Amino acid sequence: MEAPPAAAWQPQEEGFREICGLLEHQISPTSTADKSQIWQQLQHFSQFPDFNNYLAFILSRAEGKSVEIRQAAGLLLKNNLRNAYKTMTPANQQYIKSELLPCLGAADRHLRSTAGTIISVIVQLGGISGWPELLQAVITCLDSNDLNHMEGAMDALSKICEDIPQVLDTDVPGLSDRPIKIFLPRLFQFFQSPHTSLRKLALGSVNQYIMLMPAALYESMNQYLQSLFALANDQAAEVRKLVCAAFVQLIEVQPSFLEPHLRSVAEYILQVNKDGDDEVALEACEFWSAYCDAQLPPENLREFLPRLIPVLLSNMAYADDDESLAEAEEDESLPDRDQDLKPRFHTSRFHGSDSAEDDDDDIVNVWNLRKCSAAALDILSNVFGDEILPTLMPVVQAKLSASGDESWKDREAAVLALGAVAEGCINGLHPNLSQMVGFLIPLLDDKFPLIRSISCWTISRFSKYIVQESGHQKGYEQFDKVLMGLLRRILDSNKRVQEAACSALATVEEEAAEELTPRLEIILQHLMCALGKYQRRNLRIVYDAIGTLADAVGAELNQPAYLEILMPPLIAKWQQLSNSDKDLFPLLECFTSIAQALGAGFSQFAEPVFQRCIAIIHSQQLAKADPVAAGFPYDKEFIVCSLDLLSGLAEGLGSGIESLVSQSNLRDLLLQCCMDDAYDIGQSAFALLGDLARVCTVHLHPRLPEFLDVAVKQLNTPKLKETISVANNACWAIGELAVKVRQEISPVVMTVMSCLVPILQHSEELNNKSLTENSAITLGRLAWVCPELVSPHMEHFMQSWCIALSMIHDDIEKEDAFRGLCAMVRINPSGALSSLVFMCKAIASWHEIRSPELHNEVCQVLHGYKQMLRNGAWDQCMSALEPPVKEKLLKYQLEAAPLQNLEQIGRVLAVFGFRKWRYGGGVKWCNFPSF
Repeated sequence: MEAPPAAAWQPQEEGFREICGLLEHQISPTSTADKSQIWQQLQHFSQFPDFNNYLAFILSRAEGKSVEIRQAAGLLLKNNLRNAYKTMTPANQQYIKSELLPCLGAADRHLRSTAGTIISVIVQLGGISGWPELLQAVITCLDSNDLNHMEGAMDALSKICEDIPQVLDTDVPGLSDRPIKIFLPRLFQFFQSPHTSLRKLALGSVNQYIMLMPAALYESMNQYLQSLFALANDQAAEVRKLVCAAFVQLIEVQPSFLEPHLRSVAEYILQVNKDGDDEVALEACEFWSAYCDAQLPPENLREFLPRLIPVLLSNMAYADDDESLAEAEEDESLPDRDQDLKPRFHTSRFHGSDSAEDDDDDIVNVWNLRKCSAAALDILSNVFGDEILPTLMPVVQAKLSASGDESWKDREAAVLALGAVAEGCINGLHPNLSQMVGFLIPLLDDKFPLIRSISCWTISRFSKYIVQESGHQKGYEQFDKVLMGLLRRILDSNKRVQEAACSALATVEEEAAEELTPRLEIILQHLMCALGKYQRRNLRIVYDAIGTLADAVGAELNQPAYLEILMPPLIAKWQQLSNSDKDLFPLLECFTSIAQALGAGFSQFAEPVFQRCIAIIHSQQLAKADPVAAGFPYDKEFIVCSLDLLSGLAEGLGSGIESLVSQSNLRDLLLQCCMDDAYDIGQSAFALLGDLARVCTVHLHPRLPEFLDVAVKQLNTPKLKETISVANNACWAIGELAVKVRQEISPVVMTVMSCLVPILQHSEELNNKSLTENSAITLGRLAWVCPELVSPHMEHFMQSWCIALSMIHDDIEKEDAFRGLCAMVRINPSGALSSLVFMCKAIASWHEIRSPELHNEVCQVLHGYKQMLRNGAWDQCMSALEPPVKEKLLKYQLEAAPLQNLEQIGRVLAVFGFRKWRYGGGVKWCNFPSF
């Protein structure tokens, strides 16, 4: 049956009443109806083609119904359209659009706002050119003198600008100009409106285009800036906040526009930094960090520092309504609420030199004026260094010397300030650091919990210095006082202090490493005591402190006395948690560090840990296929953590893991994980594949072709930039497999090489140091085990390959790559001739080649080229090298005396494929492949 025209559609009274009734029960707080059944009924109605027409009708025309019911209909319509709009009939689409436009002028602002939200969704799905009536309706409303119509149109326009700003900067059929050019003059006009709502919506809309900077705004920049200056002291805090936001965005992306006005803007921002409205002051405070991050000339801010720094310190004091003040009163006996448990994200195992750093400076959960001011002081200290100390320190000292309970917030802010400048001003603080740390240590026992917690953090910021000074008696005594002070605070009764102390201890552990050994027993005792008393949220942090300790002291932990303290409580926690309990994540990470630290010493605990990891991966793969049958929802993070713990076991146990692998189905599970679409699972899976290749290749062997195939696919993908961490680990795993299976890698050598060479040649574009390094190493390993396959193509990649090799630190992997280089040169010496300078630089990048055999091979390669390049060609090559490079090459005896006999010459020339050619009574050396 043909659909009737949109104008002919009319709701049925019964359907109208039933839907309104359901919506009324859905939103009523006093309704006794089952909300889930109501929701299911509404979802059932969504299957009817004209259900969304009913919702549009209720929103726009149900005058006899409450605003709440009409708004609920609109919100349900919005959600339905996100999924169903593109499959709806054009007639129904048109009906809904026609009902929405009159809502722009609705008397109730909630209905206007809801209509604006739906309009933005339709534009996202159908584009602006698919709804020509909309632009005309918005312009008509904006040009009217009716406040409701102007606000409704402006609200819809602002949502389009926020959600999909680019659609207004495109050509639209039938319009002489792009929509943004048509709207901008009207938006600028609204900047001067007597109505706060219009000024706010107009300014917020234009601000959305600073990042995109369409031609229309670029050409109108002077008018925009003059309008901003006119609004700078607007009575409405919301407008002042948007003015500050505009200046922050401009300084980030278009600073040249502000340059002529920079002094005035900075002066304004400094004044607004003291605004009575904290949100306005917060937005203003963002300016200082944005300016510094943009690496603009520091001298433009210098004159403001004497006035700015006291303002920042003043704003670093806790506000009376700061939620941290209430949290700070929470005793350890109060159970954590679900909202107290911040989401945590495991970082997948990564092989390479690029690693993400945790934000250990996140001392306030919510971004606010206090945190922003501390961040601004931090970045200013890094830009101006000790220059800020003459202004900063008198203010800090005055606040620290303030006595009385009423001044505790000022004292706390002063301690925060010292931590904020710990990095940038370290040189100027250094002469008095011992006294400063000595002053901070007693504050660990202050009566106010937030002073105790901030003192933990600030002390941790100076941990590098504290550890460095522990080499002499006085310094060690202070280090010991810091350590014992933090351990006391770990057992504090206040949750906030416990958290700060554990985080600070982890930082000290990273710096101190083996210096902790004499105190290892007491540290473990305190951490295990904390493990027994902490609530769920802080348990995660103590697990991190234990794992960091294991990373720091390594094999020192492998003592029976220490293990007796450490392992029973951890195993008890391990046994308490189910395989689907998310509290297992940090414990898995903790065990990973312990397994790596203990090495073979972990073998007594390995079997149940190994088997549980296998069980978790298996159960999660089942849950992914059928969560109902599994009894819990799928969560990929369980798989990632389990894979990483298995990697830790492989690294720690070495070949000792072989018996566990042989009795499990890990090989098949791992192959599934390597094929998983989730990037973090793939990243961890290929890390484990490489680790297993090192220690028990034999158990991978039955499915070796499949592992190689899936690994190669990670390198040969158009989405390489998106999946770069997976590709990095896959690349590394291929190299590890190559050195173990040798010639069995040959079927994929050419494919892998064809993937690696472009990575090396476009390393700057990819901008990933680890992938470049691993590509260079893996290419070298392939050349080592299959030189006959790789060497014919070496002239195509030698330069970029050698550049990458020269950036890699000395290690066993670099040795393998250079064995590949030597193997290729033996077969095809001419392939490296055009890149000889780069090869010399790569050789000079070694601090020391520890393998005597490889050192001799490299010597032979260089001597061979020196013998080959006659008539000044070798000297010309050397002249292209920088003096430090030539000096480093001396260790390979390039300036040694000439070779003394034919036999010695023969050994060197043989490296290059030269063969003896007998003629008459003598011997001639010829190289058939190249010369």
